[in-house]
Amino acid sequence: MTLNITSKQMDITPAIREHVEDRLKKLEKWQTQLINPHIVLSKEPQGFVADATITTANGPLVASATHDDMYAAVNDLISKLERQLNKAQHKGEARRADSCVKEINLEPQEEPE
Repeated sequence: MTLNITSKQMDITPAIREHVEDRLKKLEKWQTQLINPHIVLSKEPQGFVADATITTANGPLVASATHDDMYAAVNDLISKLERQLNKAQHKGEARRADSCVKEINLEPQEEPE
């Protein structure tokens, strides 16, 4: 997996890069291939902004987080990506009914004798 980290208005230090890589490893527990993850870290007047775009087999993951602390913004970003991965992984299980409600109502009902 090749991780692209881009910064705007700031420098990427080895500590920042290591923190992002460690947090991104947390997504590996979902056992899906992360294709070309791209993280953008920027400094803005209201704080730090962390944006991510990651392509997976289930579809793209896009998230953004803003916080006064850059490390907290990265943590918020990873938790948002985790929620998206969880939703994508369990989407098939979310369907509770085996058949459509319309089909159940259209079937002829037996009358008791």
